[in-house]
Amino acid sequence: MTPVPESFIILWSTPLYALVIGIEMILSHWQHRHLYSFWGVVQNLYLTILNASLDLLVRGLYVGVLLFVYTYRVGEISDPWFYWAALVVLEDFMFYWLHRFDHVCRLFWAVHVTHHSSEEFNLTTGFRSSVFQPLYRFIYFVPLAWFGFRAEDILLTYSATQIWGILVHTQYIGKLGVLEWFMVTPSHHRVHHASNIQYLDRNMGMFLIIWDRLFGTFAEEDPNEPVRYGLTTNLTSQSPGNLIFHEWKKLGEDLRKPGPLSQKVNYLLQPPGWSHDGSSQTAEQMRQGGNTSNQASLTNHQNVVFSPELTE
Repeated sequence: MTPVPESFIILWSTPLYALVIGIEMILSHWQHRHLYSFWGVVQNLYLTILNASLDLLVRGLYVGVLLFVYTYRVGEISDPWFYWAALVVLEDFMFYWLHRFDHVCRLFWAVHVTHHSSEEFNLTTGFRSSVFQPLYRFIYFVPLAWFGFRAEDILLTYSATQIWGILVHTQYIGKLGVLEWFMVTPSHHRVHHASNIQYLDRNMGMFLIIWDRLFGTFAEEDPNEPVRYGLTTNLTSQSPGNLIFHEWKKLGEDLRKPGPLSQKVNYLLQPPGWSHDGSSQTAEQMRQGGNTSNQASLTNHQNVVFSPELTE
């Protein structure tokens, strides 16, 4: 079974994106739902162009790493159907952990927060990329090369499943019946992009929701708790630089606070919202405290999820 090249996936998906985004824009306009704004779309395109450019810049490096690890593979899967099925499942599993660490480690959240910083939720939000993620994303896929999956197949599978990861960024599709049990659906991803405390850091999968169900990060969309999109503390400046670096600035401020080295390490590695003096709380602390309505004490969690990854 000869796989199609990754470039074919990109060429095929581009007109698909244009079609479905155009339809959603027209419906939103006709129905006066105001799901799109000009500057919101421009920001999403700006961020995905930066992400794609950086990805192309470092691709030679991470492909080289995958090829190197593949030479020391522990085995190979000869059956092509099992090979591709296993690769889709295992790569989605690794993406789940990539995405989860992006949410629960503030250092990585500083990268990923750009994807969650829009107060709009539409198909173009899927292109609101985490700009610096290509610098480390490949590390999560290194074990796949060691298990005997070829580098070009890993990249192809990521591109293919990412199509689904973009298409779930919509408010126009409700529940999808039995698919809700094992696939990431628009309903699941709306939860992921919510700033409501009960929804924070939930539904991390890109293609399969089974990992969230297995590892305790699943949350159902509750009709009695409408999703609020954006960050728990939304941006006051939408400048190009602030979209990317606003959390880095806040992280720098916290690192400059007087205290031991362990305090600084905790600000880097603990979840968004962690504070040495309790002045702010993480999403889990808020949930454990039974406070699902007070957003104010999550000020430091401003990069915490309030929406749904593409790519990320």
